Amino acid sequence: MKNLEIANIFYSIAQILEIKSENLFRIRAYERAAEVIEDLDNIEEYASADKLTEIPGIGKDLESKIKEYLSAGKIKYYEDLKKEVPLGILELLKVPSIGPKTAKLFYDKLNIKDVDMLEKFALEGKLLGLEGVKEKTVENILRGIDILKRGNERIDIATAWDIADRFVRQLSALKEVKRVEVAGSLRRMKETVKDIDILVVSSKPQKVMDVFCGCAEVKEILAKGITKSSVLSRDNVQVDARVVKPDSFGAAFLYFTGSKNHNVRLRTLAVKRNLKINEYGIFPVTKKKTQKRLASKTEQEMYKFLKMQYIAPELREDAGEVEAALKNKLPRLVELKDIKGDLHVHSNYSDGKNTIQEIADAAVKKGYEYIAISDHSQSLKVAGGLSVADLRIKKKEIDSVNKRLKGFKVLFGTEVEINSAGDIDYDDEILEEFDFVIAAIHSGFKQSKEQLTRRIIKACRNKNVDIIAHPTGRLWRTRDSYELNFEEVFKAAKDTKTILEINSFPNRLDLGDSLIRQARQKGAKFIINTDSHAVAHLDFMRFGVAMARRGWLTKQDVLNTLSLKDILKARK
Repeated sequence: MKNLEIANIFYSIAQILEIKSENLFRIRAYERAAEVIEDLDNIEEYASADKLTEIPGIGKDLESKIKEYLSAGKIKYYEDLKKEVPLGILELLKVPSIGPKTAKLFYDKLNIKDVDMLEKFALEGKLLGLEGVKEKTVENILRGIDILKRGNERIDIATAWDIADRFVRQLSALKEVKRVEVAGSLRRMKETVKDIDILVVSSKPQKVMDVFCGCAEVKEILAKGITKSSVLSRDNVQVDARVVKPDSFGAAFLYFTGSKNHNVRLRTLAVKRNLKINEYGIFPVTKKKTQKRLASKTEQEMYKFLKMQYIAPELREDAGEVEAALKNKLPRLVELKDIKGDLHVHSNYSDGKNTIQEIADAAVKKGYEYIAISDHSQSLKVAGGLSVADLRIKKKEIDSVNKRLKGFKVLFGTEVEINSAGDIDYDDEILEEFDFVIAAIHSGFKQSKEQLTRRIIKACRNKNVDIIAHPTGRLWRTRDSYELNFEEVFKAAKDTKTILEINSFPNRLDLGDSLIRQARQKGAKFIINTDSHAVAHLDFMRFGVAMARRGWLTKQDVLNTLSLKDILKARK
C-alpha cells in the first residue's frame, strides 16, 4: 500500500505543478515516477536494500522524497506545495474529466471551492459561458461527480484485500490466535466493498482486541469491546474484527460472509424444517431453555445438515444458488489453479513496463504453459501502439526468447483497435500472422448504443479476431460502462466463436458477474486475462477468476484452462 500512497502523492505533485505552470519536463518526471511506483511489488524492499535509484525514473531527488515518506509518513515538499494552491482547486481535481487547468478556471472565475458547489453550479447552468465549457462538458462533469460520489463510498477489491491482509498478518502472528479469516462481501469477492470483516478464533479475545486496535494500520478506533471492535484504517476504510469460539466458527463464518439475502433464504429454509439458524449454529425450535446445537463447527457441516451442496462464497447472493444446491445442481466452478496462461499482457514495446523475457520468466514461475504478449496496435499512439515495422522486431524477439525456453511458449498477440466503423487497424495479412488477436474499443465511448453495438459485432465477424477485450469499457471511479445491446453482442460472440474477455484488472473487472451469467446462458465462451502492464499485475488473475466464479463459470467455459496445444486449436 505504501506504493499507492507514494504514487498518489507524486500524481498530486504533478497536478499542482501543472496548475502553477511549472516546467513540463518536471511535471512528466513526477507522473512517470508515479506510474512506475504504482506497479512495483513493494517499494519498501527497494528502500531497505538501498536500490531506489535502480527503479526507472527515480533519481536522487525522488529517492530522498520516497525515503522521507517511508520514515516520516509525509513529504515536506508536498505539504509546502499544497499551501501554494487553494484547497478548493485540489478538491475539484478529484472529479473525473476535470484537469488542473479546468479546476483553476472554475476556482478563479466562480470561486468554486468544493465538489458540492461545483455540482450546484453545473445544475444551475452557471458553468456555461466559461472558456471551453459547453453543454457536453457540463454533462461529463455531472457524470464524473456521480462516479466520484459512488466511488468514495466503496473501495476496489484489490485495495480491500491489501488492507485486510495487513490486519490478518498482524493478528495471525499472535500465539493466542488459532485462526483468522476475512468474511463479508470481500470474501464473496464483490467487485467493490464498503467495509472489511475479519473473524478470529481465540480463547483470549481481550488480547486480540488490544492488538487489533493497536495495529499500525489503524487511524481511528470507532468502537472497542471484548469480542468485537471497529476501526478506521489509514485508508479511511472501516474494518471490523470479531472473536468467536471454535465450536461456533462455521456458523459465524457463514453468517458474517452473507450476503444478507442468502442468509434470509437459509433462515426461511430452516424455519420450514422447524429449525433456527444464526451465527452460533443450527438449533431445533423448542420451548426448552437449553437447546442442542445441531451443526456449527464448519460451513460444510451447516450446509450438509440443511441437506444441500456446499455453496461457494462467490455464489451466495440469493441468485438461485440455494435452489440449485438443494437439487445438487451447482456447477463445479473454475479455480485459479485451472488457469494455464494469460493472453492479454503488454510489454515495453507499447505501454508495458517489462521486457518479453521478464514477462516470460514471471509466467513460468506461476506454472503457466504460455503467455501472449498483446501490445497495442498502431492507431493507439497514446499507448505506444506498434507499427508494422515494430511488429517485425517484436516477433524476432519473441522467437529468440522461445528458443531459450522449454515447456513454455510466448505467443505473438496484439490488442487491436475497433474503430468507429467497426474495422480493425491492421490489414488481414498482418492479422493472420498473430497467434491471437484481441480487439477492443478505446475511443468513442459516448456514441449511441446502436453504433457501439455495431462496432463490436462487426469485430466479432472479422475472421481474424479471436477475443473481445473488456467488452463494456468501464473503468471504476473514472468511467461507467458504455451502452450496448448485450443480447445482440452475446449472440454474435456465440455465432462467430469469438471469445469474451473477463478482464482481471481491479478497476475494470469487465465483464462483471451478471453479464457473465447472461453471456453464458447465450452460449458464449470466455477467457480470463489480466491486461497486465507490469509483471506484478499477473497476480490480478485471482480477481478475474473470482468474477468468473461469481458468474457461475466452470473450467469448460474458460478458454485459458486449456493446454497450449488445445488453446491453439481453439482459435477462430
